[in-house]
Amino acid sequence: MLVVAPNSYTALGKHGEEVYPEESCGVLIGRLEGSRRVVISAIPCANARRDSAHNRYAIDPKDVIRIQREARDRELEVVGFYHSHPDHPAQWSSTDLAEAHWLGCSYVITSVMGGRAAETRSFLLTGSADEAEKAFVEEEIVRQGSENIG
Repeated sequence: MLVVAPNSYTALGKHGEEVYPEESCGVLIGRLEGSRRVVISAIPCANARRDSAHNRYAIDPKDVIRIQREARDRELEVVGFYHSHPDHPAQWSSTDLAEAHWLGCSYVITSVMGGRAAETRSFLLTGSADEAEKAFVEEEIVRQGSENIG
């Protein structure tokens, strides 16, 4: 289960709208509480993909390392990543799965239709170090302090 602070949940859609028609992307930091990943902050990143930013994203590894260090300084950790799908459903693609490597992390996708955030869904990356065994499993998103939202 992914538990998201309301301001962080809003930030996911807003970032997708701001960079539309390109894909937005960023890192989710927070805490692990049993099987729950609790998002404290959604940190936007620039989409490093210049060749096809309308349907692909990449986060510069230097940004990920910087965010990991900042999270550690706050006694937090990376609990997931997010990106948007401009004019496409909030459903992972084969490319999303192939490029996902952080087992046990949430991968959140927001559909941005015509420039407006529409639907947000989350997928937990499961499996092992063997690439053939990894898979996305849809997980519930709960806004912290309220009912199920996704």
